[in-house]
Amino acid sequence: MTVRITREEKPGARARLRLEGRLVAEGAALLERECSSLLRSRGAVSLDLAGVNFVDRAGVDVLGRLSRAGVEICCRSGPVASVLEGEGIRVTRDADDAADGRP
Repeated sequence: MTVRITREEKPGARARLRLEGRLVAEGAALLERECSSLLRSRGAVSLDLAGVNFVDRAGVDVLGRLSRAGVEICCRSGPVASVLEGEGIRVTRDADDAADGRP
């Protein structure tokens, strides 16, 4: 399965996209287009990567560009978060991590 993107919008709140699966080339390009559109219309976007189990080079590149554009990247501790942080992408830890005492 490639990435599945679910859009969640609440009035007055940051637009949130939940991702599930594998963030690879085609899905990464789709994600970038969707986030760019949301940034223009809403001004604030958050990505929930808790359901993502793999990110390829194209996905890392897109997430880096989106992070620099102001998109919040939320992720649980684990391999995906480690890869993103290793690439210098700021990751906001999932609330479940804080409750479990994980950094």
